[in-house]
Amino acid sequence: MLDHLVGGDVARLSPEAPVPVLALRRTVSALGGAANVARNAVSLGGRATLVSVVGDDAAGRALAERAQREIGPDSALVIDPTRRTTEKTRFVAGAQHLLRVDAEDVHPVPETVATALLGRLDSALRRADALVLSDYAKGVLSPAVIRAACALARRRGVAIVADPKPATLALYAGIDVIAPNAAEAAAVTGLPVGSDAEVEAAARALERLTGGAVVLTRGAHGMTVLDRSGRATHLPTEAREVYDVSGAGDTVVAVLALAASDDLVLAARLANRAAGLAVARVGTTAVGAESLRQALAPTAAAGGRVMSLAEAAAAAAEWRGRGARVVLTNGCFDLLHPGHLHLITQARARGDRLIVAVNDDASVRRLKGPARPVQPEADRARLLAGLTGVDAVVLFPEDTPLAVIEAIRPDILVKGADYRLDAVIGGDLVRSRGGAVVLVPLLDGHSTTATLGRLADRTGAA
Repeated sequence: MLDHLVGGDVARLSPEAPVPVLALRRTVSALGGAANVARNAVSLGGRATLVSVVGDDAAGRALAERAQREIGPDSALVIDPTRRTTEKTRFVAGAQHLLRVDAEDVHPVPETVATALLGRLDSALRRADALVLSDYAKGVLSPAVIRAACALARRRGVAIVADPKPATLALYAGIDVIAPNAAEAAAVTGLPVGSDAEVEAAARALERLTGGAVVLTRGAHGMTVLDRSGRATHLPTEAREVYDVSGAGDTVVAVLALAASDDLVLAARLANRAAGLAVARVGTTAVGAESLRQALAPTAAAGGRVMSLAEAAAAAAEWRGRGARVVLTNGCFDLLHPGHLHLITQARARGDRLIVAVNDDASVRRLKGPARPVQPEADRARLLAGLTGVDAVVLFPEDTPLAVIEAIRPDILVKGADYRLDAVIGGDLVRSRGGAVVLVPLLDGHSTTATLGRLADRTGAA
């Protein structure tokens, strides 16, 4: 499915009806559902093949194009001309959801489409270590398709991880890991899921039903893991701030599939931490490997300067509370050069605290082409964090820093003078809150493109 986020600010009620007026600031689209599971797997350093169904419509074509770009060329999408591609549009003011509009067709896919789907799945399983069945009850994972998919995976010795819906949960008997949420577990078992003891009882009922290990997600209460030995472990939530829970379950399932091993509790701990990062971002999102690595590193908890967006937003709020002016600048910062250092120095001089937002590897590829970045996101972030005057570095997966600007709420936004003031993304938002946008003159002859050109010339001359 495709997820759309329509974001803005609300400052008044409509004179036509008692409803808020949303002043539009941005519209963002992202892969959702099973596609978001695959996107998270790739973002975390794995390889994924998306096997699913789309309609013969503009949304289906847009989804296929995004899947090729963000998941990889092996995506196997079957077109069903009788249905529309599922789209979910969320209207959000700041981090507050106002409305969700679903455009979808959930009738079971025709037998011809199911047959084509299973054929592509069988081909994909030849080079797979795990099969994730992400069931959103949209008509693709019918009982027949679930049974056939599980049989194909077992025949090839591939581990099966499922995020099921209550109506079909009993069909997953014999799989390796099942990962429902607490409400779904309650719906299937009829048991309460309030306390740890109640959740454990529900997990054991699910284990008897499916024969597999259980990872039961519990929102603000974390997770409960019932491993293959029957041992129950309760993990507290890793979320420090919650802006949006959309897609957090997709992140959990992706990590469980990538970390599939005998140590299910360790895999669940990783998934729990990744979900904590996901809910700290507005909109459906993918958690990057470097973000997860930093969140797991001791320096992250001790105040390391490479931070998640939630951590940086909290730090910025604390600094502002002490009277400091918070400055934000952003860019790819690939192959750090004197031009970058000039921008950082000038930005730091405009305020008391400096946050640098850095495009992650996937967004640099979309913006600069498949040969970029030269340096991976982890190296770029660490180099910037080591510079004098940089107080925090944040990696972001979007093509623009608007979500970062909304979360950080900088007093001053600094960009290079190759921008026009009226064209700086997020500039109007900063100014609307009493802040300022500053354009810094560029250093002639210093750019990553120029550096790469000189290297190419020297290589050719050699």
